[in-house]
Amino acid sequence: MTSVHVPATFLGQAGVRLQFPACVVYIDPYLSDSVARTGGGALARLVPSPMSADSVRDADWVLITHDHLDHCDPDTIIPIAANAPSCRFMGPEPVRALLLEWGIDPSRIHAPSGQWADLAPQLRVHAVPAAHPRLERDRQGDSLCVGYVLEYAGRRIYHSGDTSPAPELEKALATMRPIHTALLPVNERNYYRERADIIGNMSLREAFQFATDLGVAVLVPIHWDLFAPNAVYREEIELLYALTRPPFRLSLMPTQL
Repeated sequence: MTSVHVPATFLGQAGVRLQFPACVVYIDPYLSDSVARTGGGALARLVPSPMSADSVRDADWVLITHDHLDHCDPDTIIPIAANAPSCRFMGPEPVRALLLEWGIDPSRIHAPSGQWADLAPQLRVHAVPAAHPRLERDRQGDSLCVGYVLEYAGRRIYHSGDTSPAPELEKALATMRPIHTALLPVNERNYYRERADIIGNMSLREAFQFATDLGVAVLVPIHWDLFAPNAVYREEIELLYALTRPPFRLSLMPTQL
């Protein structure tokens, strides 16, 4: 396994910017306050965006896991498309439909593949299904929500998007091993969140077990820091890690992957 490291900037929620030598990739960037404007002040950002959408001019690819507003945001995507004119976008069918509706040229929009696809020299991507909260497919049999496995110079990084554990996901990821780093959500599904129309994902314990079963070297929790009704305390994450001593390294908001 190569020792190469990839500079990373975490954008809040599930968003991350990855700076590969020949390619800058954004995954699920959410750089506005659209959710609060749509869903009310309780869903205001707890932390400011580290950059404005209008300032993003370096994006070569934007990978979008699904069509929920905190992952696929017109106030983020439209400025990126305008200010980074060579940027291309990838996402499942509901995402692609939105991108077309927002005026992005079809030539810039790509469907995720169940096979390896090249993004740049030494960098390729493979889509895997996601269960949010269960696995659903379109009429062509493609998953409506996906995660992405990125491979650069022999090291694999898995960004799950929003997902719960599911047998089909486990089966797909078994073919992707070894995965060095996994970015997994830890904002659990529960009765009170679902009563408030918040679709949660893995619990913290599920994410730890999922990472253990995958055999990853590093777990990066995501989807825990941005909205109060959907948050997990940093101390919860760190305490469970200290108590259970799982066989991976825990990394919160790392500057490189």
